[in-house]
Amino acid sequence: MASLSRCLFGSILLFILILSSVSAQIESLDCGVACSTRCSLSGRPNLCKRACGTCCAKCNCVPPGTNGNYEACPCYANLTTHGDQRKCP
Repeated sequence: MASLSRCLFGSILLFILILSSVSAQIESLDCGVACSTRCSLSGRPNLCKRACGTCCAKCNCVPPGTNGNYEACPCYANLTTHGDQRKCP
């Protein structure tokens, strides 16, 4: 009986450790910095940063560079407006 409770306790502890590790990885992107970089050459930087921030919050990634590179973040690339235009800059 004691070995069963130790095994159960160890399993629960391992599960909590893995869960906290996964959540730490998800929260690692700073959308403000990533979107400032992404929108640095935009003609309308405030509009670009707002759209980028929305996309970053949903996808938790922003493609590198100031334009293109959508293959690095498929979720970001696949978000569209009601008019089927790309939502994310």
